[in-house]
Amino acid sequence: MEPIGEKEIRAAFVNCSKGEARRLTLPAGFPETPWSDLDFLGWRDPKAPDRGYIVTERDGEYVGIALRASTGARKSLLKSSICSVCVTPQSGSGITLLVAPLSGPAGRQGNSVGIYICADLACSLYVRGKKTTALARRFEESLTLEEQNARTVANLHGFVDKVLEGSKTATA
Repeated sequence: MEPIGEKEIRAAFVNCSKGEARRLTLPAGFPETPWSDLDFLGWRDPKAPDRGYIVTERDGEYVGIALRASTGARKSLLKSSICSVCVTPQSGSGITLLVAPLSGPAGRQGNSVGIYICADLACSLYVRGKKTTALARRFEESLTLEEQNARTVANLHGFVDKVLEGSKTATA
């Protein structure tokens, strides 16, 4: 991912108000972000742990998605789950259900979509082996690293498309 600035990040959000985007807390250590290791920028809000944010490049533009942690029951620490984006297995609370309001009128009416994803939103780092899970390793795959990165981006963009459908259904 190419480096982007705070102004571009805040302007990218499609499913929250401009005021909410202006007030969100950027990731801790933002100036030291390892851009070359990222397929998308994802972080949990250090001031509001139930909130998360994703910014990705889509068709030449940046798209930001505001997320909230599901209020459902926590998963057992003894069971493992797999991230829907990067296909990394994680134990217990390493995978969480994050919910995003749809963009446009559908989101303002309360419609949302969810995804099971790495709780820390560090999918790119897990795929590249820059970060490990409590399970200590990923599956052995026949895909190359480039193919795994492409799959991660495709899975994320599938979720982004669902969020963006909120503005399309109102105009159709």
